[in-house]
Amino acid sequence: MVTAAGQGIGRATAIAFADEGATVWATDINQEALHTLAQEYPTIVCRPLDVRNPEQITKLAGQLPEPAVLFNGVGFVHHGTILDCSEQDWEFSFDLNVRSMYRTCRAFLPGMLRAGRGSIVNMSSIASSIRGVANRFVYTSSKAAVVGLTKAIAIDFVHHGIRCNAICPGTVQSPSLEGRIAAQVQQAGDEEQVRREFVARQPMGRLGRPEEVAALAVYLASDESSFTTGQTHVIDGGWNI
Repeated sequence: MVTAAGQGIGRATAIAFADEGATVWATDINQEALHTLAQEYPTIVCRPLDVRNPEQITKLAGQLPEPAVLFNGVGFVHHGTILDCSEQDWEFSFDLNVRSMYRTCRAFLPGMLRAGRGSIVNMSSIASSIRGVANRFVYTSSKAAVVGLTKAIAIDFVHHGIRCNAICPGTVQSPSLEGRIAAQVQQAGDEEQVRREFVARQPMGRLGRPEEVAALAVYLASDESSFTTGQTHVIDGGWNI
């Protein structure tokens, strides 16, 4: 079960799981993106899902009674400091970035418990409890909450065959990043400078690729990581060295 599978890291992860032979349910609110994914990868089961809608999540969980893996990839990056973050911005970011994972984990965990095994992989970020990032106030706050949520689930269900881990990427080339660059260009007016600043944060001198993050997700979902739970896995090109 993969959320935010329409583009970027979520899409790459759904494809990587399918390439490993998994039966993948790919979900997204963007039905056009799901349609494209289904055309290119007909073995992937694509279902529309709004992770801010509890009823839709509950209904989907009923169709997947014993999922082996839950990948929570949904997220939104708000630009600005605390002074740029309104009450509405705060509510939206926490609802999408954190409460959605609460909803999906709560809905799919009972099936994992019935099966006696399961791996939950949550997308956090290097901008979280790992490190502060300028102009990422509510994003950093919400992604730090994802780390806490991950550790709480991991400790509560460690004796039940359930593992829960978080992935904390640096800057990854994706449609989401292109959107953030475009928004900052409207203010700064220099696309190449904005892009260079994103790249410069990674000491490796390049952006991450969605497929690199997806490979880590496959590892955390697999039996190869069976002794790993409650951890934050940083994949950031050396940003946090």
